[in-house]
Amino acid sequence: MSTVTTGASGVRVGSLDPMTPECLTVARRRRETGDVVTLDLLSGRPPHATAAYRPGQFNMLYHFGVGEVPVSVSGDLAVTERVVHTIRAVGAVSRALSELKRGDTVGIRGPFGTSWPVDEARGADVLIVAGGIGLAPLRPVIYHLLRNRSAYGRIALAYGSRSPEDLLYRRELDRWRRTPDFQVRVTVDRAQSDWPGDVGVVTALLPKLRLDPAETVAMVCGPEIMIRFTTLALEQGGVARERIFLSMERSMKCAIGLCGHCQLGPHFVCRDGAVFRLDAVRELLELREI
Repeated sequence: MSTVTTGASGVRVGSLDPMTPECLTVARRRRETGDVVTLDLLSGRPPHATAAYRPGQFNMLYHFGVGEVPVSVSGDLAVTERVVHTIRAVGAVSRALSELKRGDTVGIRGPFGTSWPVDEARGADVLIVAGGIGLAPLRPVIYHLLRNRSAYGRIALAYGSRSPEDLLYRRELDRWRRTPDFQVRVTVDRAQSDWPGDVGVVTALLPKLRLDPAETVAMVCGPEIMIRFTTLALEQGGVARERIFLSMERSMKCAIGLCGHCQLGPHFVCRDGAVFRLDAVRELLELREI
């Protein structure tokens, strides 16, 4: 059984100075849930170099006069004329970004970080496990897998959310459910009686998926408590640590490993992640104070 590795950190596609933002224009704004929006950003120098992006990488988005935050790229990377970000309004900067309208200007630095191992996983079964807003960084992986379907074994998505109203990309979820040879299971923590899907934690979906654990590459993103329980369930189910990948987007400020805000043991999340292989960070996941 081969070991899967992640790609190297990204390279600046605009200014040569990684701390200097490039200005992009909001081409489209879509509301996903009550506190989540998706912004399509268009460069003033077409086409924007989104071909340089890899699934799982992030940008630093800057709202002029407010500040900047890290946000994963969440669109189809084959569409090179724009770059897409899904943003949850949880603080001053993300709230200001989520209120932008078509034609507004956004500062952007990036891409930064490691990527999901979509190339290394060719020939394997691929399991995507997402919780809440964690589906956004994994959506580019889904686009890639479906576009290159013959290059992979069985593929599956297990997605959990607080309620049906909090589900992201609902139209796409419906389309993915109807896609042949793509297993999609969705669960919510609470729902009314008319909810047709599962109710409960996302780990309860894993035994319902048809995958070969010894040949599966798993990619996991969501709240840290969900990541801890999901990776444990995957290991107990026979998926090797070196074939489990997770995204840990926490406390990133500079995106280039200088400020130290995102230090995780010996790692800097912005420079060495945000996508990590489980065997590199398993012990650190158990240390709540880090």
